[in-house]
Amino acid sequence: MKKQKIEKVKLNEVNLKNLNFKMLIGLYLQYKEVLNYLIFGVLTTVVNFVSYFLFARLIRIDEVISSGLSWFCSVLFAYVTNKLFVFESDTKTIKAFLLEMGSFFLARVVSGILCDVGTFALMVKVFNINDIVAKIVTQIMVVILNYILSKFFIFKKNNNCKKEV
Repeated sequence: MKKQKIEKVKLNEVNLKNLNFKMLIGLYLQYKEVLNYLIFGVLTTVVNFVSYFLFARLIRIDEVISSGLSWFCSVLFAYVTNKLFVFESDTKTIKAFLLEMGSFFLARVVSGILCDVGTFALMVKVFNINDIVAKIVTQIMVVILNYILSKFFIFKKNNNCKKEV
């Protein structure tokens, strides 16, 4: 039996009437990075909530400390999944690994301060925007900013390293 090669498919090439498994796989391959980023982003949120529940409710650690611990757990989970499954980063040395991980955590701190806290406070306290609306807007901003920082600064592909044929 001959294996069929599945090729990437662009959204404008999709006809919903002819949608099949092969086409879905092709769409996934075309948009793999963004889809994996969104999937693991949802899972990161789950890690954040579950770890918060474990720390605050089961172990009975102070809520603020539990929040910080759950942030750390979720960022660590996000780093590992982004490294392995989203951006497929291959660090060759301990120094490169530590630099990459440190950059990832720093980027999450910056996006948290700028968007999650700063922009949220500005929207709610200065512009009197509803807090739920502000939270939704700032979370969208965080996701976009984190993706840009990860793709172009933290896990950027080194074009100088060309594979030999």
